[in-house]
Amino acid sequence: MSDKPTIVFLGPSYPFRGGIASFTERLAREFQTHGFNCLLYTFSLQYPSFLFPGKTQYSSETRPSDLNIFEAVNSINPFNWIRVGREIKRIAPDFIIVRYWLPFMAPAFGTILKIAKQQKKTKVICIADNIIPHEKRPGDRLLTRYFSSAIDGYITMSAKVKGDIEQLGLKKPVQLLHHPLFDHFGKPVDSMMARKELGIVHQGGLLLFFGFIRHYKGLDMLLEAMADERIKEKGLKLVVAGEFYEDQAKYLKLIQQLGLADDIILFNEFIPESRIPFFFSAADVLVQPYRNATQSGVTPLSIYFELPMIVTDAGGLKEMVNDGITGLVVEKNPLSIANGIVEYFEKGKNFYAPAILAQKKTYAWPVMANGIISFWELLKRKRNAK
Repeated sequence: MSDKPTIVFLGPSYPFRGGIASFTERLAREFQTHGFNCLLYTFSLQYPSFLFPGKTQYSSETRPSDLNIFEAVNSINPFNWIRVGREIKRIAPDFIIVRYWLPFMAPAFGTILKIAKQQKKTKVICIADNIIPHEKRPGDRLLTRYFSSAIDGYITMSAKVKGDIEQLGLKKPVQLLHHPLFDHFGKPVDSMMARKELGIVHQGGLLLFFGFIRHYKGLDMLLEAMADERIKEKGLKLVVAGEFYEDQAKYLKLIQQLGLADDIILFNEFIPESRIPFFFSAADVLVQPYRNATQSGVTPLSIYFELPMIVTDAGGLKEMVNDGITGLVVEKNPLSIANGIVEYFEKGKNFYAPAILAQKKTYAWPVMANGIISFWELLKRKRNAK
């Protein structure tokens, strides 16, 4: 084992796809530049296929050659949890960073962490994406409490999640550190070049809805807003780029009922990292019409590509949008969303661009890494004071 301080990352990374996996890999690279030895413990089985709503759980990208990734965790096999826990216990890392986004993972992660901590050296820091899930199920709170019993402290990326931790009475130290910008997907490109790359012939105003599609993300409200006559008169079109995690038939039916067949450009697929720059460069504005939210990895992605946003006043979304300056915050209903779209295009993208460029400089990966290191040192001091 290296003399460098060691971090074990517990949660999704390659070969699994998605924002959490991308975040984990990027954060591990940042810690490597800080002199840490990083070991990424990802899944051998993340979700049984019958529980996964998408087309595939796996990335189509090339395996990272600069990261130590171990496909180790089987989310539904208790014997595996014991083995992985013992393996991490033998490594005795200085601290573990675990991601928590769904109570389904609580038994596996909680058990692994309880065993891994038995050597009394390792601190466990949870980066909490969600504590109270968007789609609630019986037993969620019980599972989260089991998981939390293995945690020494929480990092949250929105005040909403911080409040949820307090609401559940999880008496652990909490540090708020905002989501850094994904900066490893390439640079913005010319808008018309991006549209050509995507096969979009429309040259007028273009809105973007990005990410997997579930009820809480409010795509139906955005479609109803797009039917507003003021928006139709402006000749605006909406790109929907993301995989349906629920029945797409109701959305297709709604598009037909609203007479939007010519106004919606649908990419029903998981967008690979190599294609992300084209979507954010092609659009004039990102719209996040969520019904409820903690935070979203799409928001910092939009800031990185210098694309202003229209977001609803849901959860942590509004924390990263300076209303009227870097974008607009609207209420969670179709009329308010439509009003926001009209207001945005009356001022134009260039009105918001200077402020969002300045905002871009404030969400950096070193800030996140240094914040976690300081939090780890705080947790160590608390232990030594006992």
